[in-house]
Amino acid sequence: MTKLRKIPLLVICGPTASGKTRLALELAASLPIEIISADSRQIYRHMDIGTAKATPQEQALVPHHLIDVIAPDQPFSAADFMLQGRAAIAEIQQRNKLAVVVGGTGLYIDALARGLIAAPGEDPRLRQELIELEAAQGEGTLHQRLQLVDPIAAQRLKPRDQPRIIRALEVFALTGETLTALQSRHALSEGPYQVISVGLDVERSLLYRRIDERAATMFSSGLLEEAQSLLDRGFSRELKALQTIGYREAISYRCGEIPLATAIAHTQQESRRYAKRQMTWFRKNNSIIMVDSLAEFAKIKSIATRLYAE
Repeated sequence: MTKLRKIPLLVICGPTASGKTRLALELAASLPIEIISADSRQIYRHMDIGTAKATPQEQALVPHHLIDVIAPDQPFSAADFMLQGRAAIAEIQQRNKLAVVVGGTGLYIDALARGLIAAPGEDPRLRQELIELEAAQGEGTLHQRLQLVDPIAAQRLKPRDQPRIIRALEVFALTGETLTALQSRHALSEGPYQVISVGLDVERSLLYRRIDERAATMFSSGLLEEAQSLLDRGFSRELKALQTIGYREAISYRCGEIPLATAIAHTQQESRRYAKRQMTWFRKNNSIIMVDSLAEFAKIKSIATRLYAE
């Protein structure tokens, strides 16, 4: 039986402010590509400055997908991203172009490229029972229970990481199988694409300087007004979208809770922490080719050209 040819897919990933958008636009100048944004906040409409979306001028240079998909108060999951992203990839292939996934949300990238783990959905009743158990018997109770049923997951998770501990216990309770086992089986599965992933590795002090500069620029370039406009549209500041880095601080300043300097400094600090978590996620994936985004554009272009030609 003839094996079906997999659709080529280039992934450009990396932490915030590492230069992913600029690199993708440089590729678009010499290759027929279309960009799929893999950013968990760029899916929201009316949130442009604080999410560092490609500008309208940049989006006019090359088609972008999965940007401005929903309103800030609408739900959107990794499964939604996978379905819409895969539909976009199919359309891009039909136009004889190379789909390039650009972003820093590792969960979205993994879901798109390899699919999601075959795990059950959330059980609100079970989750509430676990939360009440922890409250009644003390901090660490759920982590101790996880050590009994899934010691590998328990070793990986800190006792205070309650959301992930609850998820691991939930999976075991609903399936009789550990989350570790499901993840291991998923790691061996093949996705529908021929994926080459390039990770942008920026020297830490330089990356942190870029992050600090970007955060300050956002505040001076309209983030405060953008945050206020979201409130004026009737969106609650308690929404998950508005509790993210930058918007949370901008709203706190607008509400007179903190001074502007504190809002900027806190945004810078939280962005640096987020970048560190992103790099931890990407470095765990040995299939990602880590490159210096400033010095190795020729290498990245060569990879993209070869992938497009196959």
